[in-house]
Amino acid sequence: MTDPLRTDPRGDSAQERPGAVVQTFRGPVHPDQLGTTLVHEHVFVGSPELDLNHPHPEWEPDTAVDRAVTALTRLRDLGVRTVVDLTVLGLGRDVARLVPVAERAPVHLIASTGYYTANVLPPFFRTHGPGLLVDGPDPLIEFFLHDIEEGIAGTAVRAGMLKVVTDEEGITEDVARVMTAAAVAAQQTGVPITTHSRPALRNGLDQQAFLQKRGVPLDRVVIGHSGDTEDLTYLRVLMDAGSTIGMDRFGMEHVLPDERRVATVLALLRLGYADRMVLSHDAACFSRVTPPSWRAAHAPHWRFENLPTRVVPMLLAGGATEDELHQMTVVNPARLLTPHPRRTS
Repeated sequence: MTDPLRTDPRGDSAQERPGAVVQTFRGPVHPDQLGTTLVHEHVFVGSPELDLNHPHPEWEPDTAVDRAVTALTRLRDLGVRTVVDLTVLGLGRDVARLVPVAERAPVHLIASTGYYTANVLPPFFRTHGPGLLVDGPDPLIEFFLHDIEEGIAGTAVRAGMLKVVTDEEGITEDVARVMTAAAVAAQQTGVPITTHSRPALRNGLDQQAFLQKRGVPLDRVVIGHSGDTEDLTYLRVLMDAGSTIGMDRFGMEHVLPDERRVATVLALLRLGYADRMVLSHDAACFSRVTPPSWRAAHAPHWRFENLPTRVVPMLLAGGATEDELHQMTVVNPARLLTPHPRRTS
């Protein structure tokens, strides 16, 4: 049987644009080199101030890189070729710590920019920006553009995706500021936006309306965590508006069991939406928020290898075709991650 996670992407608009490249930790690659891609993952999630003053007892800095390389190497053995790390500001992003991982791991690792906050930004942003005490351009826009166009934190690593958040608090003043800055950066660079959403609140619709109003084409927006709901009507509205939905929390069975997540994907495949879904886990090699001991006890399948070892067989057994899996894991990620030129109409 043909491997459903094969890595020879078929022709689509993402591959046909001459000169289009995707930025990775090791430099630019052509979209047809991405292969099977996990579009929403994390390597290390931390809290810099806490980590400095009160290190987590399960964080092992001497072995963390080795453990991450081992996990990513296992992914390569299972057919995965690219991982998008969505650890942005607010989640303890430390690109310098990931560089040795990317140098040794046999997969493409893609960095991201954005700011993870569901309510307020740090005090710095109260005084810096247009009309504020330290008047000038919005530093968020400058940060995002610099990360994408020049490199992150003094490295040559350029971000390949933007990330924004809305949750129970809604689009607060600071969340709106982050989303506006991301919209500016997306339009200027062509890099896609992915979101953290709360499907129970159907707030992907609010994200779409906000970003579209600020000029972001919805086919360049991934509404993340959409797999947390079984509301097919809501998910179809998101996709019919143009967005891709992130079915990206497989293994988070404390939120929704994988069997029910799989059933939702299968239902949408039967309705013809293979071209508007991407699959992933939102997992991490280490996360201070949900440390390894907690995950082992409460979410044992919440690992990078869950898709190829458990979820793909479940999808195939439920009637998904290899072509549909290829579309969701190879073609759709390549299309999304390929920067698009700024649209003039």
